[in-house]
Amino acid sequence: MKTELILVGKTTNKHIVACINDYVERIGHYMPFAMTIIPELKQTKSLTEEQQKTREGELILEKISPSDTVVLLDEHGKQFRSIELASWLERKQQTARKLVFVIGGPYGFSQAVYKRANEQLSLSPLTFSHQMVRLVFTEQIYRACTIIKGEPYHHE
Repeated sequence: MKTELILVGKTTNKHIVACINDYVERIGHYMPFAMTIIPELKQTKSLTEEQQKTREGELILEKISPSDTVVLLDEHGKQFRSIELASWLERKQQTARKLVFVIGGPYGFSQAVYKRANEQLSLSPLTFSHQMVRLVFTEQIYRACTIIKGEPYHHE
């Protein structure tokens, strides 16, 4: 199963970028994994939040195929413990041709993106910066891969 992470806007903190890249490389040892960055919109001061979400949503939807299983990282999504996430991912590996995770822009997702999504996941009831969400998420996907393989990275 191919897996992709779509991000709106680039990660700007070089230390976080280095950590994300490390986890992306590690995940690649377990499954095909790619990151797609949608550039931030320009001249957003003239746009309302809704207009910005709509435009970002159009750009997100352009990257998604009809057969993709789309999972949004959203504060209202389902929360898992790491072991549960691993079980969920393992099930998806059996049923999805391509699994696409999406981290939206600063105002979240448009209604069109919510409508297209198959599921929503939340990393925590805490609020994280978009930069940190990317790091925490890639680490958790890596952790799920090691749990599935029975490797000692995760301890109960």
